[in-house]
Amino acid sequence: MASDTFNLRTPGPTPLPDPVLEALTSPMINHRGPEFKTLLDDTTAKMKQVFMTQQDVFILTASGTGALESSIVNTLSPGDKVIACSAGSFGDRYVEIAKTYGAEVIEIRCEWGDPISPNLIEQSIKDNPDVKAVIITHNETSTGVTHDLEGICKAVKSNSDALILVDAVSSLGSIPLPVDGWGCDVVSTGSQKSFMIPPGLAFISFSERAWAAY
Repeated sequence: MASDTFNLRTPGPTPLPDPVLEALTSPMINHRGPEFKTLLDDTTAKMKQVFMTQQDVFILTASGTGALESSIVNTLSPGDKVIACSAGSFGDRYVEIAKTYGAEVIEIRCEWGDPISPNLIEQSIKDNPDVKAVIITHNETSTGVTHDLEGICKAVKSNSDALILVDAVSSLGSIPLPVDGWGCDVVSTGSQKSFMIPPGLAFISFSERAWAAY
């Protein structure tokens, strides 16, 4: 483009704030040296504050979709029964990831633009008491609808021992999501939306219950 200014209006990647642009001009460091270990440890500790969790948090060199895939392959096995909720494009993506890795997926679908009711999930759990996990997109980027994740977590925990796997790619960092307070087991997000930094990193929290299923 002729201009140095690009008016980016996508939900992600977002425009980069000046402090981020300035940080990107820093000299390269050795990714196998002590400087990188210090940086990684410090950043991971701060990410726990963002997730509002005392559980493990990992930084991945992946997209948000890569983190979602990781959440499935590290907690579920082929044939495991999963309740998967979708009311938009990215909910559909999470459903397809679960199917691709062999989960027996019970779909709860709502019209695009409508929120998913915790009551629907509660009834589905009662109909499928052997369900291993419930997967849900917290904020559906394709419609802008934020689902009642707190209510959904309560519905799951009141009726089952199912894991709660959350796509928080467009919510964590901009919408309150107390991971420990709500009892989420695996929460996945990416760098390019709420965090307003370049694409290429994903962040994922992993509870003790998730480790037990690993």
